[in-house]
Amino acid sequence: MIFTKHSNAFRWIIIIASFAIVSLILWKTYEFFQHFKDEERTKMENWSLAQNEFINSDNTANLGLTLQILNSNKTTPMLVINEDGSLGSHNNVDDTKIKDSLYVKKLILKFKEENKPIPVKLGNIIVSTIYYGNSPLLNKLKYYPLALLLIVFLFGAVIFFFYSSNKNATQNKLWSGMAKETAHQIGTPLSSLIGWTELLKTENVNPDYIVEIEKDVERLKTITERFSKIGSLPTLKETDIIKETIESYDYLKARSSKLIDFELIIPEGEIPVNLNKQLYSWVIENLVKNAIDAMKGRGKLSVEISQLENNVKVSISDTGKGISKKNFNKIFEPGFTTKKRGWGLGLSLTKRIIEDFHNGKIKVLESEKEKGSTIQINLKRAH
Repeated sequence: MIFTKHSNAFRWIIIIASFAIVSLILWKTYEFFQHFKDEERTKMENWSLAQNEFINSDNTANLGLTLQILNSNKTTPMLVINEDGSLGSHNNVDDTKIKDSLYVKKLILKFKEENKPIPVKLGNIIVSTIYYGNSPLLNKLKYYPLALLLIVFLFGAVIFFFYSSNKNATQNKLWSGMAKETAHQIGTPLSSLIGWTELLKTENVNPDYIVEIEKDVERLKTITERFSKIGSLPTLKETDIIKETIESYDYLKARSSKLIDFELIIPEGEIPVNLNKQLYSWVIENLVKNAIDAMKGRGKLSVEISQLENNVKVSISDTGKGISKKNFNKIFEPGFTTKKRGWGLGLSLTKRIIEDFHNGKIKVLESEKEKGSTIQINLKRAH
């Protein structure tokens, strides 16, 4: 318990520290972006001053530095628009499109959104206006925080899936360990019961009693085998799924309320499927018992087997209270139950047996409140 508390605290420390580091990086990136943007603004203001000096000067012989400044802009896209609206000059703009007036207008609007225009004056009169956009480097830097957030998100997703997989693996080990231990614990008194049964046969005991005891012993053997097999990877053998379903169906029908109207719909012939008999019978038993509970011991229960090409479908339908649509997937989660009593493990075990051990699928096919539900198993036909 102490280790768990410390682990949770350590996990929260890592999460908070990671959030703080990412926030600091994003803030520093924003500061750098603004600083770089201010430097570009200063560069363009110097360019406008050089342009102003060039316009106002009568002697171009002494304008070496001015011309050098005017020719220094190699990256920042810009347009110089004269006061009458004509294009004065341009830098780092596509020459093939600059003759298109509509393109120029769109470019001006774009540059105005990115940066405040700079006026060029002749004395106190504005003779032209410089519109400039962000340089390619600045545009790349602008999207850097988004790229960083994407990297952080992907990194977080990897950690989450790793943690989730690790947690599932731990749960599976726990499931396996508990199943094996349960099988072992049942095995000891079961061996003793078998011995006592043999001893009773030598005594003057009603044979009918012994027959019933032997039935319960066989039932305990089946339960022990189920837990033993679910605790490890079970062996699958090609089996007639119709025969196995009928056996489970008949066993449950004989031991259920007479107020339940049982119906079995099966095709003629055999349908071979790779099954583990003990675990498959457990699945049918869980689904039928759940259906009977949903009907409160009164109603109609139908078991139907059908095949479509290479798939075999087993559907268990009832006329019970139904399943809410939001719970279609939740009912297969460990611990989920709508009953006042119960651990919520039956359907989760069923899902594990069908999907993990038999490579099949199980789902709620349909359900309507107070009218019933249908749960369907989908398995591959053996070839």
